[in-house]
Amino acid sequence: MRSPQSNNGQGEVLDMSSLSAAGRETTVELPTVGPRASQPSAASTRSTAADPQTPLVPRPRPSAADGQLAAQLPERRPDLTVTAGGAAGAGTTGDDESSAMRAGATAVLPYAGSRASKRTRPLRAWMIAAPADVAALLCPLLATNQYWRGTLFFVALTVVVFALGGLYSARRHVSILDELPGLCGRLLASAGIVAIIAGLRHDSVEYVAGMMRGVAVSAVLLILGRAVTRGMVVFARRRRWVEHNALVLGSGPVAVELARLMRRYPSYGLRFAGCVDSTARLRAGTSLPLVGTFGDLTKIIEMVECDVLIIAEPDCPEPELMELLRRPECTAMDLWAVARLWGSGSQGRQPDHIGAIPLVHVRHVSLSGPRWALKRASDVAFASIALLLLSPILALCALATYVDGGRGIFFRQERIGQYGRRFDVIKFRSMRPDNDQESKTNWSIANDKRVSPIGRFMRRTSLDELPQLWNILRGDMTVVGPRPERPYFVEKFSAEHPDYAMRHRVPVGLTGLAQVSGLRGDTPISDRARFDNYYIEHWSPWLDIKVLLRTVAEVFRAGGR
Repeated sequence: MRSPQSNNGQGEVLDMSSLSAAGRETTVELPTVGPRASQPSAASTRSTAADPQTPLVPRPRPSAADGQLAAQLPERRPDLTVTAGGAAGAGTTGDDESSAMRAGATAVLPYAGSRASKRTRPLRAWMIAAPADVAALLCPLLATNQYWRGTLFFVALTVVVFALGGLYSARRHVSILDELPGLCGRLLASAGIVAIIAGLRHDSVEYVAGMMRGVAVSAVLLILGRAVTRGMVVFARRRRWVEHNALVLGSGPVAVELARLMRRYPSYGLRFAGCVDSTARLRAGTSLPLVGTFGDLTKIIEMVECDVLIIAEPDCPEPELMELLRRPECTAMDLWAVARLWGSGSQGRQPDHIGAIPLVHVRHVSLSGPRWALKRASDVAFASIALLLLSPILALCALATYVDGGRGIFFRQERIGQYGRRFDVIKFRSMRPDNDQESKTNWSIANDKRVSPIGRFMRRTSLDELPQLWNILRGDMTVVGPRPERPYFVEKFSAEHPDYAMRHRVPVGLTGLAQVSGLRGDTPISDRARFDNYYIEHWSPWLDIKVLLRTVAEVFRAGGR
């Protein structure tokens, strides 16, 4: 199975087909660009005797016959490397090789994973940590069931606090000492909340004290359980029973170091599956063979069964890289980025690294999985309660619209929703357009004289938008999200602004971050798209609450259209 990228210029894409499934006697076909300036070694001459253009470099294994290579490589885990000037030097490039290779750096080639790692590939960090935490927190119930309600509440609260704090997220450098401050702080916060609630519900000091003794015991057991599970994870990683395939986006010096560290230290739980970079570096030659270019990333992810993407200074403009990472195939990956600026590592979070190269865990750039389930559940609850509580206001608005303009109190208009799906949005009518084409293509009616005083009041207070709560219950819309737009303008704005179409990764909303930030009516579309994409990529329950609070303030301030 070859990479979809073919030979291009001086560089060449690595042929992955020669990696054996068992990973025992791995051979890799390397490009030969030109003769080396230095005198080739005897081992190099023997390697190129059969076919000087495409030499086969066997996986280096320490032996008595190869003293120099045996001295460089560890006895238990020989690295699959190509070393400048070493015994495997026949596979390296010539005068145009990269600076890292000229300096004698080691270029690691992709290698086959273990059989055990293929079976454990679906495992995730929370699958081990969360059950162990719950078991430890429930242990006090084995001694007494007097405090079972408080214990169950403490368990649920602690798990939620841990999840929100990232204590169930994947880590590359696993150490209980790194997690201990975060564990203790969040345990104290959860125990404090439980103690306050118990004190309010029970007047007995003895009852509260007994319950807190159980909480203290469970907290100690949780920390001990964490130490055991972390030790088990490191043990399994070092024996390569658990490892995930990682692609490095980039092929510069940082990528070289990352590949070497992943190969040399399996405790990070990653198998180096190759580098992906631009065609410019491919033509110029790179210190690491590429498995493909960015145009082939989707096929490469499927080919190598990738689980992790690491951004390591790729030769790609940031807007193009962001557009690439927003693809569905990339959003399913565990995404990490090398922190390039001093102090940009993990302020306020648990730091992580691979061999002291700082990494930042990049959040998912689209709403999916449990995050989307939580948002949808909150949408249904909010819309149901709002329709019930606001029914008198809805009735008054309907009556006022009928008195103002007769029948036809609702106005239906086709809009574009998630993934380009079309639906009819429902609003209270504030004016009657001359024809259907006008309603589809007229951008703004803010100063239209046909808008009645009642219609203008409802538009300024956004009361005309309240019927869209029914769209939310139907699943056409969400409470907070990018505002829906008409097909004519979606097509127009998508052609003019590359980021505009990315708004439709999620359902459109009744209100949005752009709207409460003053971007309503005749405002720059590029600003709207930027705010909408920021909301999608930084979504949290608190961000939705913040947007709703600001929306209420806008309604009372009459800051609508």
